Amino acid sequence: MPHLVILYTGNLERETDMTALCRSLADAMLTVRDEAGKQVFPTGGTRVLAYPAAHHAVADGQRDYAFVYLNLRMGAGRSAATHQRAGDAVLAAARAHFDPLMAQRLVGITVQVDESPGQVYDAKHSNIHPLFQK
Repeated sequence: MPHLVILYTGNLERETDMTALCRSLADAMLTVRDEAGKQVFPTGGTRVLAYPAAHHAVADGQRDYAFVYLNLRMGAGRSAATHQRAGDAVLAAARAHFDPLMAQRLVGITVQVDESPGQVYDAKHSNIHPLFQK
């Protein structure tokens, strides 16, 4: 954790580099700090995944609209200010990526940040985390 999952209309595939967006979003997430200045998201646990929707309907269907949904899920226990910082960082990175495209076509962007307070099971197994342990 954290996981940022991106769902987007397939019509964006030919117009933007989603791999570059994923990298940019992961980098932005790694800059988020809490009130004490501590990095919020562990480097080894930060994941960004993007999935195109082969089938979609957006707005009234009268034009070739596009849509991007970004859902950031993080473990429970962080402050409202940290949630805001994380959401703002994700939105800023998404806007930096999509604003040039939005000058040419219609695109909607939604960012949602969720906590997992009702988690009943959370297991992790990774040999990536040790690379970033200090």
